[in-house]
Amino acid sequence: MSLFDLLAGKPLATSEERAEHIGPIAGIPIFGLDALSSAAYGPEAALTLLIPLGLAGLAYIIPVSLAIILLLTIVYFSYRQTIDCYPHGGGSFTVASENLGANAGLLAAAALMIDYILNVAVGISAGVGALVSAFPSLQPHTLALCLLILTILTVVNTRGVRDTGKAFLIPTYLFIATLLVVIVVGCVRTVLAHGHPIPVIAPPTLPKAALLLTPWLLLKVFASGCTAMTGVEAVSNGVGAFREPTQPNAKRTLTIIIALLAVFLGGIAVLCRAYNIGATDPSGAGYQSILSQLICAVLGRGWFYYVGIGSILLVLALSANTSFADFPRLTRAIAQNNYLPHVFLIRGRRLLYSYGIYALVGFSAILLIIFGGITDRLIPLFAIGAFLAFTLSQAGMVMHWLRKPGPRSMHRILINGIGAFATGVTLIVVLVTKFAEGAWITTLLIPALIFLMIAVRRHYDGVARAIHLDRPIRLDSLNRPLVVVPIDRWSRITEKGLRFAMKLSDQVEGVHVDTMEEHNSLEQIWKRDVADPIAQAGLPVPRLVNLPSPYRFVLMPLVEYILQLEKQYPDRQITVLVPELVVKHWWQTPLHNQRAEFLKLLLLMRGNQRISVINIPWYL
Repeated sequence: MSLFDLLAGKPLATSEERAEHIGPIAGIPIFGLDALSSAAYGPEAALTLLIPLGLAGLAYIIPVSLAIILLLTIVYFSYRQTIDCYPHGGGSFTVASENLGANAGLLAAAALMIDYILNVAVGISAGVGALVSAFPSLQPHTLALCLLILTILTVVNTRGVRDTGKAFLIPTYLFIATLLVVIVVGCVRTVLAHGHPIPVIAPPTLPKAALLLTPWLLLKVFASGCTAMTGVEAVSNGVGAFREPTQPNAKRTLTIIIALLAVFLGGIAVLCRAYNIGATDPSGAGYQSILSQLICAVLGRGWFYYVGIGSILLVLALSANTSFADFPRLTRAIAQNNYLPHVFLIRGRRLLYSYGIYALVGFSAILLIIFGGITDRLIPLFAIGAFLAFTLSQAGMVMHWLRKPGPRSMHRILINGIGAFATGVTLIVVLVTKFAEGAWITTLLIPALIFLMIAVRRHYDGVARAIHLDRPIRLDSLNRPLVVVPIDRWSRITEKGLRFAMKLSDQVEGVHVDTMEEHNSLEQIWKRDVADPIAQAGLPVPRLVNLPSPYRFVLMPLVEYILQLEKQYPDRQITVLVPELVVKHWWQTPLHNQRAEFLKLLLLMRGNQRISVINIPWYL
């Protein structure tokens, strides 16, 4: 087994696809990591905005969290219906396109693509933030650690869905168990202490209140906390990845993910209020994440703390896996509708849409570099794409039930209608409150992506019209082509090109560009080794054409001569045979000039329908 096969796995046949399908247990780490891990940075994003209120600000985290849990519940029931209606994957793009029209579908597609890319950047940066909380000396290396984790995730995800699920199973369930233990123990101690437990290790002292709560600040806190809902759509996007029975397995996975997330958000809010735990400045010295403070306060800084922080780091970093699972599926669906390059339709060696993964990794790396791997800088860009997708998906489902009424259709319309209204209102709140902090970037990127996708579709439509044919084959103008063979010198490579040319046509021209640097008597060699033997055999003799080039240009005189021939013979096909040397090893390529490649490129760019280019390789 090669090193590449060891890292990326052996190639999988198309017939092995069924074996790659997963059940609910594996579905949680593949499609639920984004949602579950957001419990680590969603509450913290909300609490960060409450820092100016000091201790008094903690009183508002519980009602804000309850509002988010209520919204989460509404979205949950809505997406259960989406799974039932779209068993092959009912992401926002599919639902909006089918029920609200192509423009709504493009809006959902652009929003989701941006959301998935941001999810990778935010998840990894939040994971590194957890690591820096435990080991402050690593803070100067934040960006390097982010890029390292992105590289590891890429390698793991190239192995396929099933192997990825297995790899992430232990970290995911360790994180769930750790957080549940902290919440249960913390809540029990809070009850026994009548709401005022004594922390094992006291959290940092909160500053004195510098501001009073305003409705605007409360809306901003709610908007930041809503980042905890990103990733909820992932299961409905990836229904096709589940094994039979597909829809029940997908709904079980969604139920488990939403239930755990609701417990996490509620438990963290209650314990932060009970133990007086607030956010610290993520870019300042002594930064400590909310979950780090929470574990210290409930169970101290022993072995459990390091296990817990380790699991949080792993899950936050691995939460990007939700994007790795869904982004390629999304880009494939968009490419099927001709709004993205068709390269996104190609399945790789492990039955993955590999080019979707490459695009995701590239854009995520750019984001991490631009924002230095700091979660707090990325959060304002987050959630807009997710809530826009939520709203369009739920509105699309309302139209679906109106067009295809059936049993309990009014009940279903009510559920999806409430979902569309609630997520739409939340989208407006998030957009307005986060606009000046960076959300404006997302609002510019979404239209830019839409215009790009429309341009791609326009190109493919133009190509389809240009190549469409609805008549029998034409049998006129079937004359043999005029064949041109560029010649550098007489060699085995030249001989192979000439022999192939003589099989194609009776009219062959060998074209040599004379740069005046070498007077190598090519005409004498041509007469002796080409013209005379061919004439003696009674075959049409190829003509040697010498093109003088006093300024030592080689390619342009050739191209101009070929274009001149095309005008001279308006009823003939001009075929250019390009002989070239093919070396054994890649590192030998720079040792030889690449004129053949450039000549083909120039002819393809400047030629037309009557000029053909054929590559004649000579293997060293």
